[in-house]
Amino acid sequence: MTNDTMIATITIPAPAETVFDILADPTTHPAIDGTGWVREALDREPVTAAGQIFRVAMYHDNHPAKNYEMANKVVVCDRPHAIAWQPGQDAAGDGNLSFGGWIWRYDVRSAESADADVTLTYDWSAVAPELREHIPFPPFDLAHLENSLKHLSDLATAQATV
Repeated sequence: MTNDTMIATITIPAPAETVFDILADPTTHPAIDGTGWVREALDREPVTAAGQIFRVAMYHDNHPAKNYEMANKVVVCDRPHAIAWQPGQDAAGDGNLSFGGWIWRYDVRSAESADADVTLTYDWSAVAPELREHIPFPPFDLAHLENSLKHLSDLATAQATV
């Protein structure tokens, strides 16, 4: 972990394409999430390109509304090597999204025996100081990233053996 990033890695016994397909499917995000905050995909179409937005329903005890929605803007979509998104919200309810400055990025590399090496990076380096006054960064510990990778591995392994 650096001052503004947290990184976890895992080797998954499944092909990189399988891992990427799971990450690009918003409907799998509740099952992958290591925090337990992602509840449901609101957009069900797979991620296919940078610039795409996919929304998810969230829940967090410390959020003022408890139940809320995040709009994730895809910033990297390099199949099957990398996928990343920046969470944002329509805070004013006027259809304009604002982004907090943190990014979730998965780098997927083919390894030996059709395995995939996956690195998950949570980067909050672009979070503005005024937002950092209201949200402590990182808002969770490394175990949440490790849990996410374990969940991803379970899904990919099951899918690869079907």
